[in-house]
Amino acid sequence: MRAPSDKDWMRKALRLARRAWGQTTPNPMVGAVLVRHGREVGAGYHHRAGLPHAEVEALHVAAGARARGATLYVTLEPCCTHGRTPPCTDAILAAGVARVVVGCLDPNPRHAGRGVAALRDKGIEVEVGVLEAECRELNEAFFCWIQHRRPFVLLKMAMTLDGRIATASGESQWITGEKARAQVQKLRQWAGAILVGGETVRRDNPNLTVRSPQNWWRQPLKLVWSRQRAVPKNLNIWKDPTNPPRNVSPATPAQWRRLLAELGAQEVTALLIEGGGELAAACLRAGIVDKVQFYVAPKILGGRGSRPVVGGPDPIALADALALCDVRIQRVGADFVVTGRVGSRSAEALPARPRRGNASPRAPR
Repeated sequence: MRAPSDKDWMRKALRLARRAWGQTTPNPMVGAVLVRHGREVGAGYHHRAGLPHAEVEALHVAAGARARGATLYVTLEPCCTHGRTPPCTDAILAAGVARVVVGCLDPNPRHAGRGVAALRDKGIEVEVGVLEAECRELNEAFFCWIQHRRPFVLLKMAMTLDGRIATASGESQWITGEKARAQVQKLRQWAGAILVGGETVRRDNPNLTVRSPQNWWRQPLKLVWSRQRAVPKNLNIWKDPTNPPRNVSPATPAQWRRLLAELGAQEVTALLIEGGGELAAACLRAGIVDKVQFYVAPKILGGRGSRPVVGGPDPIALADALALCDVRIQRVGADFVVTGRVGSRSAEALPARPRRGNASPRAPR
């Protein structure tokens, strides 16, 4: 039986980080594992903003002596500045860790590369970039927010094989199966805000809440895109008086960017767009979507009046189609999910290794 590799230990750190899915915002999700003589001696993850970071959690489990001479695997570069908690680099140095393996650098200019440099300056061997793509994708919303002062924008839609989201009368529940809908609950846990069209709210009467698990600690903000009239007060979206819906009506790319900037200032790191078709078209046309996640049911609805997954003006040529990058297709129960980044937004939302001069809001880490 072969000994675990650096990648194996980093995969364990990633699994730990994902335990805090949707709970660390506006901080990133981070996992850490301490290994000495080929055996795990400590492990931990960042549970929530203001609580100890993953490295400190792992060092605490190692209980001092076992950390000396060990290798620390961590999904994100250790912080080297005082925030809500002390610098992790200080704790690593004090524990006598001999080697640190980092998944990806922290995009925050207060940290970017500085944590690695601080450790190397003290004689610790540091390797960067093990499972880098996976580590970066885990925190794509945090990366976007910390660098661009706006939330990462995901457009989620459910449709039939022929691209329909509802019948001509507006019936749409349910196109996809239970497993696909369970994934949507995970997306709502991750999102700081959900945006839907006014027609969708009036037709489907959604709650726009995280229903699973019950009593989720942080319900997303509710945004309703409507330029016609306010949302009727008898609908489910008003049930929680502590989180009432907010009407928004951006029409131009500049207005959409202002809305994203406002959300970013409220520490919303991820915006989930849930439809309908006209809203999807407006957001794609405005160029604010970073990634799409389309759930496709193996059903054919048909009908000229059935509602398309993306509405808006008719394109003139096929050249007007938006190209997706980094496309993935997965099976979810009886359905399929197609995920991809939208054109040039992929470079902005998941940037290359950060440069120190980038402007950024102060990170809460």
